[in-house]
Amino acid sequence: MNRRPKLALVAPDAAPEEAAAVVAALERFMRETAPRPAPPLPAESAWQRAARREGVMRSPHTPLPWE
Repeated sequence: MNRRPKLALVAPDAAPEEAAAVVAALERFMRETAPRPAPPLPAESAWQRAARREGVMRSPHTPLPWE
């Protein structure tokens, strides 16, 4: 999904070349100052996958007072 706005310059007195230059400069600025993409998540081990499937908790569960 592209979340970047589509830029267009609305200036009646600007020549097409000037408008294109301003829009190109803005697009370049947005590209150069954009945040870096998040690093990929580390691969999940077979143990982690098995624990998720079984619903195993990390720490022992304390019994509730009414149990």
